[in-house]
Amino acid sequence: MIESIILEEPAARTRYRTAPFLVEREQFLSHLLERGMSLPRVRSVSGYMIQIIRLMGLTTFRTVELDEIAKAGESWAVCRGPDRRRGSGRSSAFTLTYVAKNWFRFHGRLAVPPSPVHPFDKELSDFIEFLRSTHGLSPVTVLGYSSRAKLFLTWFAERGGSLSGISLTDVDEFFEVKCLQGWHLSTLANHGQALRAFFAHAGMRGWCAPRLAAGIRTPALPKYDGVAKGPTWKDVRRILRYDTKTTTPSLRGRAILLLCSIYALRSSEVAGLRLSDFDWLEETFCIKRAKRGGYQRYPLQYEVGEAILRYLTKGRPRCPCRNVFVTLGQPYRPLSACAMWQIVSGRFERLEIRSERHGPHALRHSCATHLLKKGASLNEIADFLGHRDAKSIGIYAKYDTRSLRKVSAFRLTGL
Repeated sequence: MIESIILEEPAARTRYRTAPFLVEREQFLSHLLERGMSLPRVRSVSGYMIQIIRLMGLTTFRTVELDEIAKAGESWAVCRGPDRRRGSGRSSAFTLTYVAKNWFRFHGRLAVPPSPVHPFDKELSDFIEFLRSTHGLSPVTVLGYSSRAKLFLTWFAERGGSLSGISLTDVDEFFEVKCLQGWHLSTLANHGQALRAFFAHAGMRGWCAPRLAAGIRTPALPKYDGVAKGPTWKDVRRILRYDTKTTTPSLRGRAILLLCSIYALRSSEVAGLRLSDFDWLEETFCIKRAKRGGYQRYPLQYEVGEAILRYLTKGRPRCPCRNVFVTLGQPYRPLSACAMWQIVSGRFERLEIRSERHGPHALRHSCATHLLKKGASLNEIADFLGHRDAKSIGIYAKYDTRSLRKVSAFRLTGL
């Protein structure tokens, strides 16, 4: 029985066994254990479920509303008595409602109100599929284009308009409103680019005037404004020397920072690294490029290889997930690009490093600038950073490891 695994005290086992809905509770707890959740957390969840049943007054395992769960959380926040081993408050109420939602959702017993359908949901879905299938853009890029187009279409739908009657005046008015709301020039330019892409597709589909996209004008941004996009290489060395602890967050962070600094990898590329991508005998590793697909093999530099090995042997938890970098807490899962940005930007903030950008892309800029100062040609840098044409999509390209090693052979002074 599952209570023999998660509960050690006989009194706790009896309470667990005699509480209502034993089968439904055991099914959910078994699911959590299969996902890799630790025994202490599963024990905590089992206790919360008993309180959920009591606070909600459940006599049958029925479909519940979100309002019921919220009221149970409010009651738990102010509850006093022998059931409260820890202090009350918002955090405990949040945990109880979080467990309740997941438990009832797992059994299909959570009544979730249907989200309203967007007036242009069909057109947006078609646009997203077009970006994926035709252009082969990365999921992050597709999300950026579609979310910006959706923002405009939501604003336009509130005015009661239809795509067939849309004009450049509507687009100009949208940008005027956003300018008054304080949008920066770069934000306006990014949304203008997304709207041009959407209306070019809409024109091909016959949803609007065919040449509407060509008339969308946004502020021209200077390509070279004299402001460094990333930190100096001196600051990059400071970032890499900052934390030399042997804790799991430190080992993981150092390996990530080295990959972003030495190989100028994007956050999604680092997050997508798998254990099978490393050939330790040949001292190489393979990267699946985020933009336009394709693969690229790199020689493994000494400092980077050592940092990754230390993380794998001393910091990374043993788990079924085959990604190199996983979360700190269970259930272990691949590290997201957002978490990657937080790891890098956290070093920037703690060291008070001045840079226009603070994420992995800032280190990508620093690497490219450093290579240029070291005398690498533009073709070598472009090849090193993975700028490939559309012909390389889906093709495993073999690269000249010897010439790439010349580009990546610079050492980090002081490490």
